[in-house]
Amino acid sequence: MRPLRYLIILLGSLLVAAGTNFFLVPYKILDGGIIGIALIINYLSGAKIGVAIILCSFPIFLLAWLKERDIFYNSVLGLLISSFLIELLGPLQYHFLYYFEFGSISSAIIGGFLMGTGLGIMLRFKASTGGTDLLAQFIKRYVPLNLGFIIFLTDFMIIGAGGFLISKETFFHSILTIISGGVATGLCTLETQNK
Repeated sequence: MRPLRYLIILLGSLLVAAGTNFFLVPYKILDGGIIGIALIINYLSGAKIGVAIILCSFPIFLLAWLKERDIFYNSVLGLLISSFLIELLGPLQYHFLYYFEFGSISSAIIGGFLMGTGLGIMLRFKASTGGTDLLAQFIKRYVPLNLGFIIFLTDFMIIGAGGFLISKETFFHSILTIISGGVATGLCTLETQNK
């Protein structure tokens, strides 16, 4: 089972990296979670997205290390591989856009769906990229709210901040991204939820 899990993390991370670089970044669209925060940092300062993801994730992973080692181990590999692949695919953005250009609305939907699928298949095999999913699990211990609702609230706050800092257009396109990503993640984890 372990080699399959590594393959799933690699595939999921590749989908996240492709969705980020080829569909969101060209139109300054945000995703929710830590990737969304890293994208805001990138759009405002030009900082590397993968590096920003790792730095922004550090406090959450430190908390996971101290409180829930299993969650830490299941997520740290996804974090590192997805951050690395985002950096690796970044220079290919120009070549992709030379052959394929979908427009901002289609890119928001397709990018969100790719990223949601990547996250969904990782969650299905008990792995993830960590980030606000981890944070939501800790918040749920102290606040009696649904886990999905906590994640939605954090995503909404992040894209709201991004819309305020970047543009209203960014906000509306980013809403499409998190809806599309949520649908894809839900479809990928549907069977496991029914068990």
